[in-house]
Amino acid sequence: MPGVLPDGETVPVDGALPGTALRAVGERGFGVYLHVPFCASRCGYCDFNTYTAAELGGGVGRESYADTVLAELALAARVLGDTPPPRVDTVFVGGGTPTLLPADDLARLLDGIDRTWGLAADAEVTTEANPESVTPGSLKTLRAAGYTRISLGMQSAAAGVLAVLDRTHRPGRAVEAAREARDAGFDHVNLDLIYGTPGERAEDFAASLDQVVAAGADHVSAYALIVEDGTRLAARMRRGELPYPSDDVAADRYLAAEAALDAAGFSWYEVSNWARTEAARCRHNLLYWTGADWWGLGPGAHSHVGGVRWWNVKHPTTYAQRLAAGHSPGLAREVLTPDEMHTEDVMLRLRLASGLPLAALDDAGRAGADRALAAGLLDPAAYPRGRAVLTLRGRLLADAVVRDLLP
Repeated sequence: MPGVLPDGETVPVDGALPGTALRAVGERGFGVYLHVPFCASRCGYCDFNTYTAAELGGGVGRESYADTVLAELALAARVLGDTPPPRVDTVFVGGGTPTLLPADDLARLLDGIDRTWGLAADAEVTTEANPESVTPGSLKTLRAAGYTRISLGMQSAAAGVLAVLDRTHRPGRAVEAAREARDAGFDHVNLDLIYGTPGERAEDFAASLDQVVAAGADHVSAYALIVEDGTRLAARMRRGELPYPSDDVAADRYLAAEAALDAAGFSWYEVSNWARTEAARCRHNLLYWTGADWWGLGPGAHSHVGGVRWWNVKHPTTYAQRLAAGHSPGLAREVLTPDEMHTEDVMLRLRLASGLPLAALDDAGRAGADRALAAGLLDPAAYPRGRAVLTLRGRLLADAVVRDLLP
């Protein structure tokens, strides 16, 4: 089941933001995230805000979803009013399975964003997709509409691993879809992998990496399996049907990913992300990691503008009802303090290959950085240049390093 949203202060009915948040909208970049909450089936490990047709019942459907999101986009335009962003640098359509919507609807939504705020000439426009939810024809329609990047949920090349994760695509389909996306003209193709699934062997993960490289993808995201409370996978583990993931195995898989991808010409630019070239890096995620602004459209979507973060109601029916009444779908928000923004900046920037400026740390944080350097967790070549950059061992222990740099 979907996870629980955090608490926060009430969002005004009209969605209005404090004047302080509007003074520099988009100065550090501006993106749009668009959440599509529909899935054909629920994967056993997933606690995202997604719903199958059976879970939604008759309350809301895919047919009217694009119009509902466009209503929120109109509200967003009213909120930003005379202080719109100078441009939209990136758009990311996530889910769920966005490509369960007709390709024409995804095209219409992108056109709505462009008409509202204006896409930059070089805007990165990404949609996520499950491999079985796209065809050569739908991919060509998306590319013609302006989508430049696709992120395919491969997870594994091993049939047994896919079965444990409750993934419905057959082994090999993700590679086919990646090639179809390239043939359709997509500039960039990402494949997502999950490692550390119970029953996964080292050779299974090696085969997954081999297939990713052979597929011609120019970006790879690889994440250790996280078992979230309330999921079917967590229930199976509590019953003893499956073992819990092993941290040691996860570390071994990460090292295997780094070795294989580095040998194939990929470079890490964030702890869980590798790209063949700088142009292939996900610019939308970089906006998140560097404290830029973005507007999140859709049920459960999060937004951040000028130090104010808010999140929408989760259920698609409630989301649609609020917009139909002319109200903001925002459930709650928080105004970040300077200390909170500093903490997040350290947490996120340290995960990047560009690292964190040492000047951003206070005396205690600098002492922590000195300890991390001595322990081999920070790059000794970058340190004299005033930057804290994780070594390979440091990436395995990134959370511990972050804790040592913060009060």
